[in-house]
Amino acid sequence: MTVSAHSQLRFGSLFVMLLVSHAPRTIVAQAVLPAPAPTVTLPAEFDRVLRDYERGWRAGKPDSVAQLFTADGYALPNGKAPAHGRAAIAATYAGPGGDLRLRALSYAASDSVGYIIGAYRYGAGEGDMGKFVLALRKQGGRWMIGADMDNSSAPRRPPSSPSSSSPQ
Repeated sequence: MTVSAHSQLRFGSLFVMLLVSHAPRTIVAQAVLPAPAPTVTLPAEFDRVLRDYERGWRAGKPDSVAQLFTADGYALPNGKAPAHGRAAIAATYAGPGGDLRLRALSYAASDSVGYIIGAYRYGAGEGDMGKFVLALRKQGGRWMIGADMDNSSAPRRPPSSPSSSSPQ
C-alpha cells in the first residue's frame, strides 16, 4: 500500500466514523414523532363504554366511572397501585376529572369477552398523551370493564441515584 492510498483510507475511515457517530441523533430525532395509529370505529356497544367513561370522568364523578366496571374489576392506572372492586376504583379515580378524550385503535370480541386498545388525551389538542387497554366482559347483556390499564406516552425518566441527590 502506498502512502497516498493509506492516507485516503484513513480519511475515508474518519469520514465514516464521523457520519456514523452523528447518525443516531438524526434517527432518534426522527423516531420521536411517529405518526399516530389510526382510529377505528367501534361497534355501538363498545363505543358506549368509551363515551360513558369520558362523561363520568369529565363530570368528576368517579362513582359513575366505577359503575362501568364489573364488581370484581381492576383499574391499573399509571403510577398508582392496582384498585380492585368498584369502591377502590372510585377512590383511585377521585379527583378533578378533566376533558378526557378516548379513541380506539383496535378491538375484538367473542361471546362474553372482548377488549379495546386505545389512546387518550385531554382537551381538543393534537396527539395522544397515553394509551390504554380495556378488558371487557359481557354481563346481563351489557359490556362492562373487567380491567383498565393505562400508561403515559411520556418518556420514562431514569430513577435518581442516592449519590446524585446528596450534596458533595
